[in-house]
Amino acid sequence: MTTLKAEAHVRCFAGCSGRLPLTLAEPRCATCHGLLEVVHDEDALAARPAAEWRELFDARAGAGLGLDGSGVWGFREWVLPGIAPAHVVTLGEGKTPLVHAARYGAAIGLPDLYVKQCGTSHSGSFKDLGMTVLVSAVVSGQAAGALTARAVACASTGDTSAALAAYGAAAGVPVVVLLPRGKVSTAQLVQPLAHGAKVLAIDTDFDGCMALVSELSRRGLVYLANSMNPLRIEGQKTVAFELARQLGWSVPDWVVLPSGNLGNAAALHAGFGMLHRLGLVDRTPRLCVAQAAAANPMVRAFREGARTVTPVKAGDTLASAIRIGAPVSAPRAVAALEAMRGVAEDATEAELAAEADRADRSGLYVCPHTAVALVAARKLRERGVIASSDRVVVVSTANALKFTELKVATHEGTLPRGVGDGVSPNRPLEIACDLDAVVGALAL
Repeated sequence: MTTLKAEAHVRCFAGCSGRLPLTLAEPRCATCHGLLEVVHDEDALAARPAAEWRELFDARAGAGLGLDGSGVWGFREWVLPGIAPAHVVTLGEGKTPLVHAARYGAAIGLPDLYVKQCGTSHSGSFKDLGMTVLVSAVVSGQAAGALTARAVACASTGDTSAALAAYGAAAGVPVVVLLPRGKVSTAQLVQPLAHGAKVLAIDTDFDGCMALVSELSRRGLVYLANSMNPLRIEGQKTVAFELARQLGWSVPDWVVLPSGNLGNAAALHAGFGMLHRLGLVDRTPRLCVAQAAAANPMVRAFREGARTVTPVKAGDTLASAIRIGAPVSAPRAVAALEAMRGVAEDATEAELAAEADRADRSGLYVCPHTAVALVAARKLRERGVIASSDRVVVVSTANALKFTELKVATHEGTLPRGVGDGVSPNRPLEIACDLDAVVGALAL
């Protein structure tokens, strides 16, 4: 195996600053206050041939313990090179299934449709992939005496807080979470509480919480863990690596991604770009950013042909985790969409409820955000943007067990008027303890 010494650094996404240290990257450029990005020494990485990288990553994928037991740290040279193994905080994140949704795909005209089940990760969402990198960097910074903030903090609609609280607890790092009061599912709210985080339920929406935690970060009181922090992107881009590996080091024609703060769009662009430039795959896929119609600033910008995403006031949506009107990673996502020949599509509340019901009845069990992406895939197929022969991967960002409110309302028939028109409630039949009554109820 070819030896190499690769490094990485941070720079301003807009290009106004020079090289900054990778560990404990600040969330914004000190000069223009814009986003930052991580840049890897790809010349050094290219010293190892693509075939050797594929062999190494394949071998690590079969491991169950240590760094190789993680779907993130199995790609460590491409994520956070040089970190001491003792500083890595892993909970076995990643290595999530890629499921061929054959029956559902056939029903919507996409027989080669797959669902990447990121919700099977430790805390039940893809956010684990970024948090293992960020919290590991925090531990490394603490060991070096470089971290002065009192706690690590995030604004969250639920999944981010669960992941940060879990990894913070595993590392013994204090965690503060700002949540919009009454707008997070019970299952999501209990996760950071269970892990001992300090949870503040704020009388505002996610964007209001984001403004508050950003100011706390600016004052040096907390270290910011939201996806504007480029370290988060480094972990989340491994979804692209896993997809390529699971598809035999090829890429799909399309990846459809439910999106709120838009960090994942940037992450997939970063991941597939590295794979292509270093020769492990021969092309990059096209990207669809899928949003709820009630919170669709990226979709609006795309339809208007704008290169700037204008914030909107996010409305109520069953897809609560992507109820974000002012996505902090919008500039990165615009660049990702352009580079990946992407599109943006949205789903109404009625559409996502009906699509979740349809998908569930094919054997999937999808969260409302995944349903948004499925709606987008179906619409693009109906318009001929996606061909019936295309291989399509829908990224399922969270476990549906965290969002049982949609399932309960669907099958109790309590969805709001107009939203539940396309669903088919399935209720238990209450019958006497009598064999003839049971036989009669079976109607076989």
